[in-house]
Amino acid sequence: MPKLPWLLPALIFLVGCGSQPEQAVSPSTVGPPVEVAGPLPPPSAPPPPEETTPNALPDAGLNRQLVYNAELDLKVKDLPRAISRVDSLVQANRGWTQTATQTRTDDEWRQETTIRVRPAQVMALLSRLSTLGTVERKSLTSEDVTAEHADVTARLRNKRLLEQRYLALLQQAHKVSDVLEVEAKVGAVREEIEAVESRLKVLNDEVAFSTITLKLYQPLVLSAPDAPVISFGSRLLEAVYGGWELTASLVVGILYLWPIWVLLGVGLVLWRTWRRRRLS
Repeated sequence: MPKLPWLLPALIFLVGCGSQPEQAVSPSTVGPPVEVAGPLPPPSAPPPPEETTPNALPDAGLNRQLVYNAELDLKVKDLPRAISRVDSLVQANRGWTQTATQTRTDDEWRQETTIRVRPAQVMALLSRLSTLGTVERKSLTSEDVTAEHADVTARLRNKRLLEQRYLALLQQAHKVSDVLEVEAKVGAVREEIEAVESRLKVLNDEVAFSTITLKLYQPLVLSAPDAPVISFGSRLLEAVYGGWELTASLVVGILYLWPIWVLLGVGLVLWRTWRRRRLS
């Protein structure tokens, strides 16, 4: 059996390092520095607003990562007109409509809209949307994702460092078995990198743009149908039919009472027999 080259111990060492809990990499543990791209930038977004909003959300600091979510329920008199005003207000505040769902029933006409806007414009947009109708529900919540954002960023950096080391080791491999084994490790690490990158993009998007869930509804008045006009002939036919139904019901009712009639007949015969005997 041929002796394994020095490549196999190095591969075992890398696998052991990959199975340890992920933590931020420092120069003392990584060794020679490797040029690796930093955390992914946030998704493409319009530039920051040029003018500040007086009633904007409070600034939590440059190092805080906050996700804002707002909900607003409005009762409106004219839904199409309110929807048109919503579109104008969203564009004026440099936001966009992510989803819009409209439903209509016999007594209600409703639309639910998901709006994305920068945190600096959330309070101003909520204030202007509230003037479109009667506010029935209004809420604003925030979530601090600073710790998760830092953790995901560190995990992504470590995964990329591990990928670079696997690629360097792959260039030095000569045996087919070693090449296949290292390539499998590279593929697994790249899948993990894609998953972490996806989560980081979601976090950056949620932090960069807040979400407003707007629900508009318009009550609909049900019109009562007009009473039908009945002619004199129709009323006569209805009276004849009603009389016949009443007579048939009386006859049927009398037949239902036949046990009582039998008992009354037997009682009458017995009473007359007793009276005759008494008189004789």
